[in-house]
Amino acid sequence: MWDKGSINILGIEKSSFIDYPNNICTVIFTGGCNFRCPYCHNSSIVNNEGNKIGEKEIIDFLKSRKKFVDALCISGGEPTIQKGLYDFIYKVKKEGFNIKLDTNGTNPDLLERLIDEKLVDYVAMDIKAPMNKYSSITQAPVVLEDIRKSIDILLKNKIDYEFRTTVCKELLSSEDIKTIAREIEGCNTYVLQNFKDGETVLAGQNKFTPYGDEELEGIRNDICGLLNEVIVR
Repeated sequence: MWDKGSINILGIEKSSFIDYPNNICTVIFTGGCNFRCPYCHNSSIVNNEGNKIGEKEIIDFLKSRKKFVDALCISGGEPTIQKGLYDFIYKVKKEGFNIKLDTNGTNPDLLERLIDEKLVDYVAMDIKAPMNKYSSITQAPVVLEDIRKSIDILLKNKIDYEFRTTVCKELLSSEDIKTIAREIEGCNTYVLQNFKDGETVLAGQNKFTPYGDEELEGIRNDICGLLNEVIVR
């Protein structure tokens, strides 16, 4: 049995053309996270700050926007720490929406169940670092076997997915990124997300440096032979 409970929703973007490939989606942000990645730009969400939005309010909004919105993207924070996530997704799926899940891969059992029961249609999994640097980058204890299991679940290609890594010079070197590519070799899509500074960064502003466009393109060229598609964002 899966725990029942509510889902703690602290933010909503009513329509997005970029968060879910080939879909116009609504994005919700669940509060809390089991990682503390210093470059995270959703510090208030990670710290559970904000006004809670009820599940019914989200579902009613989606139903009212069926002509304009194809899908729901569930982001965070980390959605899979929410006890009520499975039940919430089940309710939204019954209304006929596609669902994209953003996750850090720390709950492979729930991930696998959602995929096997066809309750999610697209998964974006963040690969935070090479396995040997995971705890130092996430600033949290990490069960690496859970991360590897989630990677393996997606590599089975039962669902559309992407792996993605946020990169900044102070935390991940070009060699680190190449190591990650080897650890997910053969994946469909790998996205390099260049760090963007701002007031909401968890560790504070002016702490980290993005890569230059030419540097990222060079890294992309170095790893594209290992992966089916490499995208720079």
